Parts: sequence; structure tokens; C-alpha cells
Amino acid sequence: MTPIAWIGDAVDAIDTPALVLDLDAMERNIARMAAFARVHGVRWRPHAKMHKCAALAQRLVAAGAAGACVQKTAEAEALAAAGVQDLYISNEVLAPAKLARVAQLARTLQQRGGRLAIAVDSDEGVDRLAAALAGAQSAIDVFVEIDVGQGRCGQPPGPAAAQLGKRIAAVPALRFAGLQAYHGKAQHLRSADDRRAAIAAVLLLVRDTLDAFAQVGLAVPLVTGAGTGSMLHEAASGIYGELQSGSFLFMDADYAGNDAEADQPVFEHALFVKSQVMSRGPRHAVCDAGHKSHAIDSGLPVVHRPEGGLVWRYGNGGDEHGLLHADEGQPLPELGQTVWLVPGHCDPTVNLHDMLVGVRGGLLQGRVEELLRVDARGALA
Repeated sequence: MTPIAWIGDAVDAIDTPALVLDLDAMERNIARMAAFARVHGVRWRPHAKMHKCAALAQRLVAAGAAGACVQKTAEAEALAAAGVQDLYISNEVLAPAKLARVAQLARTLQQRGGRLAIAVDSDEGVDRLAAALAGAQSAIDVFVEIDVGQGRCGQPPGPAAAQLGKRIAAVPALRFAGLQAYHGKAQHLRSADDRRAAIAAVLLLVRDTLDAFAQVGLAVPLVTGAGTGSMLHEAASGIYGELQSGSFLFMDADYAGNDAEADQPVFEHALFVKSQVMSRGPRHAVCDAGHKSHAIDSGLPVVHRPEGGLVWRYGNGGDEHGLLHADEGQPLPELGQTVWLVPGHCDPTVNLHDMLVGVRGGLLQGRVEELLRVDARGALA
């Protein structure tokens, strides 16, 4: 298969549709995130489920990140195989076959000086993990996940979580590492007041849980969680010691739709789908980037104009086509014209592509500097 781009190519030469990464914008986002974490005295462990790329995970660690979060065993395996050393599966793993893989991965990372951690939310989860790690020479870090509003996984906050922590601490192969407290829905509340109120409720639940742990005599080494939409509030809480924000790296259209907050870093769009106009009618144009090139669970992509000026609206054209509409009296794009799209949701969009085309020097005059493999593409198990 012919590559969509070669190192040194001008941006114009990148075939379409292609997932293009503006390296300059991404690096500014990394610098802002690192500075934010330093100011607030917290660690940051960005979610690699978003970019699924070992080279980017390692770049983030080089900038100061503590390591990477993943959600799937296969994601952890793919990134570890490509050299990532410190991984946290911030999700539950219950199937014995998967837990055997977790145990093997933990041994592999430990042997080369790395680390694997995992979350649990049930007695059964602890017991099965302990069985898989029986005889291990080194303990694995285990976090108790509590449900702080997501309504998905997690023990109820409070005494039940503390009892689960005690169960972990009683197993030699397991080391109680802290609390996983993540409210994903809060990330996408548009109003700054709504996000602030949602995280205020989270903090009450976390405090109650910390009190419950104190009552059973078990120290909580770390509270980890937070995402790009709410990290300002977790960082300022004095409770969270680690942020899991990941989407700041690329900044998709959905996150950009949130109301800004004064103390939140301003992150730029860095991930784009490059497309080309392939057909033109009297009322619309058609580009070659349909749903096979971007996810639509958080809405359709937004047209980006790096040179400013007119902005077209993207409409649903199906799997292979996107419809482009102009305001009344405004011209449509011409045949062959490049159209840049900002995906609605970066995580599943990246999972549709084998490669990120890294461009240095901007979307207009830049050149291809890197071809970044999506190492954990399709790593669902």
C-alpha cells in the first residue's frame, strides 16, 4: 500500500484523507500542561487511550509526565512492547485469561525497571488479581475505583471502598496505591459553573472516602483522576495528587465547545483530518473524509481554516463523503481544494488510522517531519 506521506513532503503532498498532527501546536499544549502541573504541585499521567502512540507517550514522559494511563490490557501490551515503561490500567480487568496477561506484563515491566498498576472495584476483582499474581516476586500497585458521578464502574464512596482497600492491603502480591476517582461526564459540561459544581460534589465524595479509610487505619497514598475539561478544579482541590488529562494534547472540537475558565490553560487544536474537495454542486461541495476517517459520537467535525476567512459547515455525507455548506451568498470551496477538519472526538478518531502524519511549520507551509504509528490501534481486549 502506498504511504499517505513521506518524511520531508510539503503539506500539500499528503494524500487524503489523512490524520495530521501539528507538532508545533502539540508541543505548545504539552508545555502548558507541564507548567500547569508544576504550579499546582501535582503529577500528570496523560491517558494514552487518546493517542495510542508509544512515541507520544514517551514524549510526554520526557516533558515531565509520570507515565501513561490506558483502559485496556491490549493497549498496555502494545505500548509496553514499543518501550513505554510506566503504565496504569485505570479500568477493571476480570477475565482470567486477561489477568494472566496482566501478570505477565507486570513481570516484564518490572524486569526492565518499569511499573504496571491497575484499578479494581470488587472483592472478586481483588481475589482474581491476587490469584493471577500468586508467587510474584514484586507487588503490583492497585487502586480502588470509586464511582464519583460517572455512573459506570466503581465502588460506592465511603466505607465499602475502605473495606476493599483493606482486602488489597492484606494480599502480599498487591500493594494498595490509592483511589481512582474520575468523573468523565463532568468533562463535557459546557458551562464552567456546571463543571465547577460537578467537581465540588466529587470532592465531597472523595473526602468521605478518605475519612472512611482513616477510620480503618489505612493511608491513601494518592488520589488520581481528572480530565481536560475539569482538571482546574481537581488540581486546586488539595486532594488530587495526579491528573489523568489526555485530550489537551490534541484538543478536539467537543472539548473546544466548553466555556473557558480564567485559570485553565488555553490548549490549541493540534489534530486534523486533511481532506480534499472531490465534487461540487450548486448548493454544496463534497470532500473525501466521511465517517471512516473520523468518529461522530461527539458530533460531526468542524471545518478549520488555518488562513482565516470563510468557514464552511460540515454535513453528514456517509462513510466516504463529507458535505460542505456555505452561508447564503458565500462561495463554496473549489474542486481539489484542501479542507481541514477538527474531529469531534479525538480518541476514537485516532483508532481509525494507522498513522499520524506529524507536520512542522503549520498546516499551510509546513513539511512532514514524523510518521507516528498508532501502536494500540484496535487494542480492544
